[in-house]
Amino acid sequence: MKIHLTSVFVDDQAKALHFYTEVLGFVKKHDVPVGETDRWLTVVSPEEPGGTELLLEPAAHPAARTYRDTLVADGIPLAQFAVDDVRAEYARLRALGVHFTQEPVETGPVTTAVLDDTCGNLIAIATEPR
Repeated sequence: MKIHLTSVFVDDQAKALHFYTEVLGFVKKHDVPVGETDRWLTVVSPEEPGGTELLLEPAAHPAARTYRDTLVADGIPLAQFAVDDVRAEYARLRALGVHFTQEPVETGPVTTAVLDDTCGNLIAIATEPR
């Protein structure tokens, strides 16, 4: 068994696609219309194009909004992405105007930072121990 797909609930799929591709650096994998306004919209790491897909899922369901908004209010990231160097990625993203709710912090062998994805979520970036 392996993880093939996971999702983040987003307010606006077009805005999310821009942020996750143009700012974070993921690449679009699937973009299929679903209904009148929604899409099956996934992105993947350019380093693993056949790897785990991230579904940019509309946050229209009230439970999704409540869950996501409660996590944000409590400062809890919905997802975490691995990066080679949190401090370098923090500097790169800050230069692009990304708002961070937590600057890089070392907790033992792991360094993390938390950003606002502009679509209703907090996302952690972390450097994995080597």
